[in-house]
Amino acid sequence: MPSAHLTIDPHFVTGRIQRRLFGGFVEHLGRHVYDGIYEPGHEAADAEGFRRDVIDLVRELGVSTIRYPGGNFVSGFRWEDSVGPREQRPRRLDLAWHSTETNEVGLHEFASWLDKVGSDLMMAVNLGTRGTLEALDLLEYANIRGGTALSERRRENGRDEPFGVEMWCLGNEMDGPWQLGHRSADDYGKVASQAAKAMRQMDPDVTLVVCGSSSRHMPTFGEWERVVLGHTYDDVDYISCHAYYEEKDGDLDSFLASAVDMDRFIESVVATADHVGAVRGSTKKIDLSFDEWNVWYLDRFRDVDKISGIDNWPIAPRLLENVYSVVDAVVFGNLLISLIKHADRVTSASLAQLVNVIAPIMTEPGGPAWRQTTFYPFSITSRLAQGDALELKLDAPSYRTALYGEVPLVDAVATHESETGRSAVFLVNRSTTEAITVTVDIAGLGDVGVCEAHTLSDDDVYAVNTLADPERVTVRDNDTVALEGGLLTVTLPPVSWSAIALG
Repeated sequence: MPSAHLTIDPHFVTGRIQRRLFGGFVEHLGRHVYDGIYEPGHEAADAEGFRRDVIDLVRELGVSTIRYPGGNFVSGFRWEDSVGPREQRPRRLDLAWHSTETNEVGLHEFASWLDKVGSDLMMAVNLGTRGTLEALDLLEYANIRGGTALSERRRENGRDEPFGVEMWCLGNEMDGPWQLGHRSADDYGKVASQAAKAMRQMDPDVTLVVCGSSSRHMPTFGEWERVVLGHTYDDVDYISCHAYYEEKDGDLDSFLASAVDMDRFIESVVATADHVGAVRGSTKKIDLSFDEWNVWYLDRFRDVDKISGIDNWPIAPRLLENVYSVVDAVVFGNLLISLIKHADRVTSASLAQLVNVIAPIMTEPGGPAWRQTTFYPFSITSRLAQGDALELKLDAPSYRTALYGEVPLVDAVATHESETGRSAVFLVNRSTTEAITVTVDIAGLGDVGVCEAHTLSDDDVYAVNTLADPERVTVRDNDTVALEGGLLTVTLPPVSWSAIALG
């Protein structure tokens, strides 16, 4: 059996883990909102029409800040449509997903749902088909206490206190030709800078995210970041990153190493941002908001392309309903490891998305809600990863991949909270054939014990959870964990994700 060794020392800190790292994303897309979080006729619906079973699962998932309302959707969105009496709200065509938006769930309703799930609102503004004035109007409506036309309209609409939205995204994927209002980096950078300066004049405490590349594989990647930050460096706090991964052409080995690509993506954006800062002679550091990330089989689950025709605009069609397997969950858990590894600069992230649409939670109209395989790594990591991300010394055998070259068979990250003395280590075994024994030197943590140990794996790496069998895949306790003389040993099954809590 192959073996690996790593050392955990709380003195070697990468960065403080921010709760925003465990954010989510809700877009008006497919059955995410309607027949997802909101289904008034369902037996589990509360007085506002929100499904309580979904609320319970989102709370269990442990998401912090939730990005809303898009996504591609936001570039055609008129925020005014989503407030005021429901019977007076207009129906609109959503060009991004070729659907009809009823606006039955809008800003007030979504804020109420966030209160129920215990998450904060991260708002995106439309810089695709709109601009600075509309962004200011939304900010006034959301954050000004009263005494102005739009703040008083909010109060008339039933919300006396401001929404108090702190974090704002300046558009979405403006580098993408598919985006309404797509423009060059130079043009977008100028618009984003204008909007950012104006928003800070109204509310100096806002946290602003400028659009980075929608993929590391975009032809403009790198140059886009350089030009956009050249315009906005002094105006914003974050630049965004988006990345989705899938198994292609049966190349399981490369798919299991997807986090290597995420690592390189992050490091490239950090280097570009720091270059812009250095040229400007600035001591300011731009952080990264990885506000879209997930496993997504784009070709297999991009059924929006099947909806066409000027008279065909369905309400809440089944779109992007990715069904996740064991191997998807292992890669997903590894992506979380990558985000935590870079906690010094990745201080915000949003899992895209939460319910039905490439999501860890699925629902059936009039039926149950259930956990997909990816639910477990997120919920456990969100709960256990506290305090500081630690720099590990990892020695592991490697294997060759077609896309990323030589890659370690084991990847890992550890966290430590000095205030409580609690620590956690998260590990993946990328081998498709062999279990691996990992020895972890935890002497630097002092006198600690194992509080819990979980592993997600299965003899069938393509096993999934479905409506018919919603608990086919789950996590189980890892009973191979042993601790003696400051050394912890654990056996990781092939294609597995594991989490161990210490305290």
